[in-house]
Formats: sequence, structure tokens, C-alpha cells
Amino acid sequence: MTKRRVGIVFGGKSGEHEVSLKSARAVMNALDPEKYTVVPIGISRNGQWLSGGDPLLALEQQADQKMLGRAPQAGLVSETAIVQSAGSLPEHTNMAALDVIIPVLHGPFGEDGTIQGVFELANLPYVGCGVLAASVGMDKGLMKSAFAAAGLPQVPWQLVLRRDWQQQPEAIYERLEAALNYPMFVKPANLGSSVGISKVSNRAELVAGMAEAAGYDRRIVVEQGINAREIEVAILGNDDPAPSVPGEVLPANDFYDYADKYLEGQTQFAIPAELEAATSEQLRAMAVTAFKAIDGAGLARVDFFVERETGAIYINEINTFPGFTAMSQYPKLWEATGVSYSELLDRLIDLAIERYHERGR
Repeated sequence: MTKRRVGIVFGGKSGEHEVSLKSARAVMNALDPEKYTVVPIGISRNGQWLSGGDPLLALEQQADQKMLGRAPQAGLVSETAIVQSAGSLPEHTNMAALDVIIPVLHGPFGEDGTIQGVFELANLPYVGCGVLAASVGMDKGLMKSAFAAAGLPQVPWQLVLRRDWQQQPEAIYERLEAALNYPMFVKPANLGSSVGISKVSNRAELVAGMAEAAGYDRRIVVEQGINAREIEVAILGNDDPAPSVPGEVLPANDFYDYADKYLEGQTQFAIPAELEAATSEQLRAMAVTAFKAIDGAGLARVDFFVERETGAIYINEINTFPGFTAMSQYPKLWEATGVSYSELLDRLIDLAIERYHERGR
């Protein structure tokens, strides 16, 4: 059997650079060397593409070691082992010779449709959502509009432009306090992995939370906080997607923040979640609806709230390329559903090639 040449793209310019490196390391270790030839392709923080040698090691050694969960390292990999592009595409890597690409990128410039557009122009199969789905799934404001159109219930929320907040902060605070009750969650619209998110319980915390979110994006989503369980469902497929068993996040902190996702690892997970059968099936059906609402492909993780007092279900968000680290929920949910990590990667690659041929019809 001829081995497939799989390009693994990682790093990137977003605030989730280190998350991408951790996910890429896990994916590369899990791909069966009997089936695949792995071609690592890195993207530095300033947007330069790295190929040849060991670009993953190079980026790991230049990354924030604390965010990688490591002790500081001395020295860097030899620059002679790495080919660094002068422009925006990799040099000395024949992209056309790749059978498929896995863009293990999280956040802006990787999960938002930009890199997917590059692969479309290059006529290359790639794992995951296309340009439209990635863009909508990345922007929490557009995502929520798509969910509303699909009839999916959501907690009350408001969208704020950074420019409006900077010019009229008091008016924005009054608008938010009139529309929503404390506690609220303040989030950058175009970022994942809980980066830049704050839970605020009063005006002073709202001021700080808006400043934090505004440091990451020009669009800010503010949501009503509720007393709820956090439930996640993983999706796998293209036009006929399948949902995993639901899992529950049991945060060690006030909410499931970046530090606990990737550094502290104190949060616990219940997989499958302890739910009534009808609730579990409703969550799985809603996850498929959400995936189809943005025209998803390949994979996604759909996050929900189940209100403790009433049992009401609200969709929170969809993540079109969820983390693939050892602590990540997406592979754990599929493992509990009967799909191993390596089998999951096999199926994602097959789905990418299937979708590529479907688009070409």
C-alpha cells in the first residue's frame, strides 16, 4: 500500500500558538508510520513558514515554555536545519505532492477560514471545515446568528465593537447592564481555548473584562451567565455527521479557563456525562443541527449549557478545530464512543479526501 503524504501545519500568528504546537505534537505521534509519511510545516508568530529539518522543535524551543507546560529550555535548534520562507508560503516544500493537509491551527489565521482559503486556491485536500464554516464557527457573533436561524436556544447575549467601547465606555456598560444580569462572560469574538475570557460579577470587573477582551479582538461578545452544567459533544463526518456521547466538564476553577485547559490540568471530565437518556439524545441531535447550521465538515466540538434548576439546554458555541492534546476533550469523547485516537485521524483524513472529491464533482 502506498503511504499517503500528510502535511501537518502548526504554529501560526494567533494567541493559541502554543496550543497548536501541543496539538501538532500529539497528532504527529499518533499517525501510523506504516500508512503515512508526515511532512511538518510550521508557521512562526510573524507569519513565516518553516519547512525541512524539525520545524516543530524549532517553534517549541522559541515558544512560551510555561504555556507549553515545560521548564525553560536553553538554546535553539540549529537554524541550518530549517528553511525559513521570505514570504508567506513555504519554500522547498512541494505542496502539490501532498495527499492531504491537517491544519492543526487554532484561533485567527488558522481556524477562521484564512488558511482554508489558501488550501482551496492550491487545490489541496485538507482536514476540517471549509472557508465558510471555519469563518462562521470562529466568529462568536456570526455563529450565534447562525444558531438562532437554526432555532437553537441560547442564553441572552450582546455584541460590542471595540471602537464603540473605546469612544463611549459608559454608554456600553449601561447598555450591557440593562440587557444582561451579573454574572456575565466577556469574550473576544474571534478566539478560542478560553483566551481573553473573563467572568464578571460587577461594574469594576466588567471594565477590566472588556479591556482584556479588547486586547484580542475588535468584536466582543458579552453573554448572560447562568448556573449550568457544561456539556460537550464531538462531531465527526461531512454531510452525514455523527455525534459522540456527551461529556461533562467539571471545572476546577470558576470556569474552564485557559490555565486549567493547558497548564494546570485540574479540571475533571465525566465521559459519558451522567444525563437522562432523553437529554443525552437531545444534546447529540442539537450538536448535529449546529454542525449543519454552519455547513461543517470533518470535525467539530459543540459545547452546551444545561441549566441546573430547570434542565433547559442552551447551545454555547462550536469549535471547528478543537484541541488534540493529551488533555483535549475531542479525542476523549470519541474514545468513549468507540473510536481510538489513531482511528480518528484515519477517518478525518478519509473525510478530507472524500470532501475534496465531492467539491470537484
